Amino acid sequence: MNERSAPGTGGRILVVDDDPTVAEVVTGYLEGAGFAVEHAADGVDALLRAEARRPDLVVLDLMLPCLDGLEVCRRLRATGPVPVIMLTARGDEEDRITGLEVGADDYVTKPFSPRELVLRVESVLRRSRSAASAVPRGMLRVGDLAVDPTTRRALRAGGELLLTLREFDLLAYFMEHPGTAHSREELMRRVWGWDFGDLSTVTVHVRRLRAKVEDDPARPTLIQTVWGVGYRFEPDHGKDTAA
Repeated sequence: MNERSAPGTGGRILVVDDDPTVAEVVTGYLEGAGFAVEHAADGVDALLRAEARRPDLVVLDLMLPCLDGLEVCRRLRATGPVPVIMLTARGDEEDRITGLEVGADDYVTKPFSPRELVLRVESVLRRSRSAASAVPRGMLRVGDLAVDPTTRRALRAGGELLLTLREFDLLAYFMEHPGTAHSREELMRRVWGWDFGDLSTVTVHVRRLRAKVEDDPARPTLIQTVWGVGYRFEPDHGKDTAA
């Protein structure tokens, strides 16, 4: 294990896992990377700790006593934006997809490399902080959609859209680059800031975003699929739709 840095220099992480061995290893590596780490062994305790002191990021196991990780993630998201990395068992693809759909920013499958987890934590936090400290940009408007990158508010027909961190960043990126086809690899690199990762993350977030900004998510006209390439944002509501 690496020599430990002064704890807390990288931010506060809440690790939620009922396996004491996993929690100890993860805590050790995160503290070694300069993070202050708090541990909760079940979902109820995790919510209480997050309410008492908001963490900068949550590492959240999917299988937990009392409340499972999906419900914890939902409740955390309901109280405000906080980055979440979910820990899932290998092969539980449906659970991973569901985790992304309820607002997790990333997931890591067990068994995992603690060093990889630290890199994922650093990547998610870096993106989150850069969004919070970004240079003010002008309001983006397309039809009844309005996005303010400075205040991180998104409106549709005057009503506020409840978007996760990644959903907001993805929508803003699309609106800043209209009419351009983007591959999933490019979107992961530009929006998530990752050069690695499961591309289904992008697919899930596009699907969630369509559900919030399209008149008919099953026949999207704003965020169109470009077959064999990826996605294209069409501000003029083109007639070609994606299945």
